[in-house]
Amino acid sequence: MQRAVVVLLLGFLLFFVEVEAFEAQSAFKRIKRASKQIKQTRPIVKAVKNSVNMPPSNAAAETFGSENNLPPPIAGYGSEDTDLQIAAAFAPTFYQGLGTHPRYDYITNFDFDGDWRGDNNWANAADTRFPMRAYVYYSVAETPTHYFVTYAVFHPRDYKGGKVRGRILSRAIEMGVGALGRLDPTGRASEMTLAHENDLEGTLVVAEKRGNHLSDARVQFVETLAHNRFLKYEPRPDIVRDGIGRVRLNGQRPELYIEPRGHGIRAYKPGNSNRSVKDELVYKYTGEAADSSKRRGAGSVGYALTPLYTTLWASALNGKNQTFAEAHDYRKLLAAVSTKSTGEMTNANQTIENKIGSAFRGKVGGTNMARPPWGWFDAKERDRPLGEWFFDPAGTVKRHFKLGESFTTVYTHAPAAGIARRL
Repeated sequence: MQRAVVVLLLGFLLFFVEVEAFEAQSAFKRIKRASKQIKQTRPIVKAVKNSVNMPPSNAAAETFGSENNLPPPIAGYGSEDTDLQIAAAFAPTFYQGLGTHPRYDYITNFDFDGDWRGDNNWANAADTRFPMRAYVYYSVAETPTHYFVTYAVFHPRDYKGGKVRGRILSRAIEMGVGALGRLDPTGRASEMTLAHENDLEGTLVVAEKRGNHLSDARVQFVETLAHNRFLKYEPRPDIVRDGIGRVRLNGQRPELYIEPRGHGIRAYKPGNSNRSVKDELVYKYTGEAADSSKRRGAGSVGYALTPLYTTLWASALNGKNQTFAEAHDYRKLLAAVSTKSTGEMTNANQTIENKIGSAFRGKVGGTNMARPPWGWFDAKERDRPLGEWFFDPAGTVKRHFKLGESFTTVYTHAPAAGIARRL
């Protein structure tokens, strides 16, 4: 009887779940079948029942004292102005869908509330004293033939399933996975969630150099992140390739759509109807971070670009802290990128000494679910090194789009690996 309750309860929860990692669906089916072998289910049932009636646990949160109000250290790399010019040239237009709680769909910066704590953003997002100014994070890598620009869009809340229900059910799912996780041979069921604190998803824009000036470059490939899946696009309508969609360009700016509530990013398709969208807000790069809540009429909202390397990356270099709850060792990957481009394994080892923050601290809904770009992954490519999409975009694009040997993956500019362009 108790085993049946567990299975039915998990099945009920799964009915509402939007899965962050699609492969976790099959993993959870195996968990449900294996749960029949469990003899002691009373503690599980009791814990899940309590989670529906109690607020999320704060046990995972740490006390950081006065550090909460300190910005991360500045980690300048010498060519920030050039990187900004490149990122500005291809800065996308974002069509942001607005759900039942538009304020939580406004894009902003991680420290919108004046601190770098990750575990108070859910609560502070509801505080109208904090303006939601529109910032988009960026970083730039470069080869002799291409620019690779990562844009990352932050929301304080992923509120799939509703502002309250999503949070409670995510907590219950997490507890159920924790209790039954040993029966999941893939280890991916833990990636399931409905709502969570902090949300950072984004896009990689690849532009081919076609002359001596930045204005000569042309966008060739675009990849976006939508719930742990990298979606691939090209702007050319005359070429159809399996698994690759079309992205519209306004000049050399991709037009992208951000889902309400869950904030996955895809190519924008005008006229698509979505019952969950109550309204739509258009963000265009202007260099000024406007407050989304103060928009008037149907006009667009301007956003500013802010560099990843002097903000979130700088904080991540400290490993686990008030911003990051998990850390990962990227030294092997960074050393490989550096060696490939410089011929010697020196720069990355000099720059990176410890594990780097890889998941934001978050206690509401799914715990520590949001990740920076170096923590992003495709659920269908979990065998690939974590961070490859961010640290080695040329190699990733070459593999994803099945490009020939003429497509170089040797970098002339890759700040994380200690490779800087000659100014």
